[in-house]
Amino acid sequence: MTTGSARIPNSFFQRAVTEVAPDLLGKKLVRRFDDGLVQEYIITETEAYRGHDDKACHANKGKTARTEVMFREGGLVYVYLIYGMYWLLNFVTGPEGDASAVLIRGLHGISGPGRVGKALQLDKSFYGEDLSTSNRIWLEEASAKVNYSALPRVGIDYAGEPWISKPWRFIAEK
Repeated sequence: MTTGSARIPNSFFQRAVTEVAPDLLGKKLVRRFDDGLVQEYIITETEAYRGHDDKACHANKGKTARTEVMFREGGLVYVYLIYGMYWLLNFVTGPEGDASAVLIRGLHGISGPGRVGKALQLDKSFYGEDLSTSNRIWLEEASAKVNYSALPRVGIDYAGEPWISKPWRFIAEK
């Protein structure tokens, strides 16, 4: 069930992560909470992580229990816990085996991936959720194409160059 707009199919996610990440800007993220409340959010900031070769990507070290979903076909949710308190929201992209994902860094009025996870009341149960069939979280078309800035990613100094300087953080212009 959607809120009126067309749900974005998983084929949207089955492309290169560096194409999907900026294309998510301006899309509507819909969340149905346990009490039945449905909230809609506009995606304003994303960050791309490109599979095996990207030293900043969780999948860089190979398939683990944590990253297994990243190796599946695009259109699934990848959540993980940081600092023991924040569930971060990512969408798997590309074909099976690609191991890429887009981190959702901001929604309209909510800045920062930890705050996004808190506002959406995410937990481990979202791991592997299929965006095309979920009744709890999905994406819909919203506004027209959004203008954006492409900047280096945040908090990945451990990855070294050239990964630190890749302009794979995308921010919608106001």
